[in-house]
Amino acid sequence: MDCLSIYTMIKGVIFDFWGTLVEQGTYSPLRQTYKILRVRMPFSPFVVKFENVFMTKKYEDQATAFREVCKAFNIDCKPFVVDKLIGIWNSCKLLAKPYPETLQVLKDLKDKGLKLAVSSNSPYNNVEPVLEKFDMEKYFDRVNLSWETGKLKHESESFESILRKMNLKHGEVLMVGDSLETDIAGAEKVGIKAVLVDRKGRREYKNKIKDLSELNQFL
Repeated sequence: MDCLSIYTMIKGVIFDFWGTLVEQGTYSPLRQTYKILRVRMPFSPFVVKFENVFMTKKYEDQATAFREVCKAFNIDCKPFVVDKLIGIWNSCKLLAKPYPETLQVLKDLKDKGLKLAVSSNSPYNNVEPVLEKFDMEKYFDRVNLSWETGKLKHESESFESILRKMNLKHGEVLMVGDSLETDIAGAEKVGIKAVLVDRKGRREYKNKIKDLSELNQFL
């Protein structure tokens, strides 16, 4: 593992939400949605298109959001399908909980004086109830949610916005996430160092930890 602290002093940390700070309450809602809709395209491009439709604006209600998703994929979604999708995504947030080490790590980082942000691809009212339920909002200087900003978390503009609002430079911030394709690649694209959280030991990356308790070595 590389020790990032030899290059610069880290003054802030941007965290991904799902799979990094918080465990989803159900098996991947994205994969369940993919299976239910029977979309005829590979999973990765499906995710990109789905998130752009579902997670970059506030809809009147969840049913409207899923009908827009079906429309984008040219799928005739019956009411029972929409109801099933709503149930899956609601279960995700209702049953979600922080990983065992999360709250203590966040407290320790704040006690050290670091600025913290959370950035998530999320539909309206998905992340917010979980932050409130576990009293996590107090740890973050910035909560960056795609439905509110209109930008997905891996987009350069999303990172730049967080830096501006935290008044930090690219070299002073660390991105921590569980996705090489979005969290890590997105950060590296704009010159932000990154750490991969690989809880199951399935991915290869130079700066990798098995859980957040190991993050301190990079600060």
